[in-house]
Amino acid sequence: MERKSILAETERLILRRYEDEDLQDLYEYLSNPKVVDYEPYKTMTLKETEDNLKWRVLSDEMIAVELKSTGKMIGNVYLGKRDFESLEIGYVFNEDYWNKGYAKESCNKLMELAFQKGIHRIYAECDPDNQASWRLLESMDFAREGYLKKNVYFWRDSNGKPIWKDTFIYSKLK
Repeated sequence: MERKSILAETERLILRRYEDEDLQDLYEYLSNPKVVDYEPYKTMTLKETEDNLKWRVLSDEMIAVELKSTGKMIGNVYLGKRDFESLEIGYVFNEDYWNKGYAKESCNKLMELAFQKGIHRIYAECDPDNQASWRLLESMDFAREGYLKKNVYFWRDSNGKPIWKDTFIYSKLK
C-alpha cells in the first residue's frame, strides 16, 4: 500500500496524515471512556468514529501517530493554526500505549518542525485535573502561563446547568 503523506519519522514512530484504513485503530481509543475523559466529546460508536475519520483524513491539523514496529496507529497529535504565527497543540493516545513516551516523542518532533517553519509560539490548554497531560507539557519545557477558573463547559447537568471547568494554559516559544 502506498503511503499518503508521512510528515515526519522518529526512532519509533511515523507521523502522518490519517488514512481510511485507520478506522479500527481510531475506534479502539475513541470508544474508551478513560481516553476521552478530558476531551470535549464523549466516547464514539463505530459509525461516529467512521464519520470523524472522514474529517481527520481531510484535516491538515490532525496527525496520526503510527508505531513503526507494527504499523498500528496508536494516537494523534493536533496542531491547530492560530493567529500571530502560533499553533495550539493537543494529543490523544490509545490507553494501551500510555506512559511509554510516544506522546512526548511525537510532540517534540512536530514542534521542532513547526519552529523550523517559522512558528513563533505553541500553546496548549488542559484541565488541571488531567495531571498526566500537564506533566507531559512541563516535561517538554512548556511554561504554565495561566489558570482560568470556571471558564469553559462541555456538558450540562440533569437540570440543564453548565458543568464549568477550569483550564491551565501552557506555552513554548521558539
